[in-house]
This record gives sequence, C-alpha cells and structure tokens, in this order.
Amino acid sequence: MENYKHKVAYYETDKMGVTHHSNYIRWMEEARVDFLDKIGFSYKKLEDMGAISPVIGVECEYKISTQFDDVVEIQVEVFEFKGVKLTFKYTITDTKTGKVVAVGKTKHCFLNKDNKPIILKKEFPELAQKLTELAIK
Repeated sequence: MENYKHKVAYYETDKMGVTHHSNYIRWMEEARVDFLDKIGFSYKKLEDMGAISPVIGVECEYKISTQFDDVVEIQVEVFEFKGVKLTFKYTITDTKTGKVVAVGKTKHCFLNKDNKPIILKKEFPELAQKLTELAIK
C-alpha cells in the first residue's frame, strides 16, 4: 500500500522557519483517513455504519525539523488491535533525505451513535477482521 505524502505549506511553519509541532498531529490524521480509505473503511463509511472512532490518546516524538516546501511520507500501521481499542503507528520520513523526522501513535476506541462503547468483533466483524490481519502486535 502506498504511503501518504504531504508537502509542508508555508502557513505550517513558525517564525523560526520550521514546521510548528502541532502540524505533525494533523498530518497523522490526514494519513490515517487516507489509510482507512485505502483499506475500504473510510470515516464516512464507518459513520454510515453507525460507528465513530475518537482519538483517546496521541504521542509524537520529533526527530528532525521540517521546513516549508519539504515533502514528507507518512507510513501508517495498525500497531495494536484488541477488539475495542485500536492503536495506529506513524513513521514520518523526509522524502528528499530518507531520514525519519517524527514517529507517533494515536489510540482510538469505537463508539456507536449514542457514544456507547462497542465491540467491533460483534458489531462490525468485517472491519475487526481487517484490523486484526493488519495489526503488527
């Protein structure tokens, strides 16, 4: 599966000319949405099925700064899936140098439209199976 790419926009940089740290979190979300589209379970489809998947935790470790006009590639992996909670892992790499600029994780749960927790294996077995197959842990 092809990784998500993002070109650093001027407005994403700060007075020092480097990408503001908050943007890496946004890029992880962009990449996650793209990843779910590619595996056939877009956020729109999930919502139409009656499920939402809020972020319940996020972490990001910054390695090297990026600047305006850099292009980064974001690899998304299903790090861990336990049926109720899901963790994605992100590796953000500078396409020009090949160096890792940041690594991160987001943790999610699954809720129904009434904001009640759901067990994916019971409610949406096809999605649960796909996530289980893709999980690296």
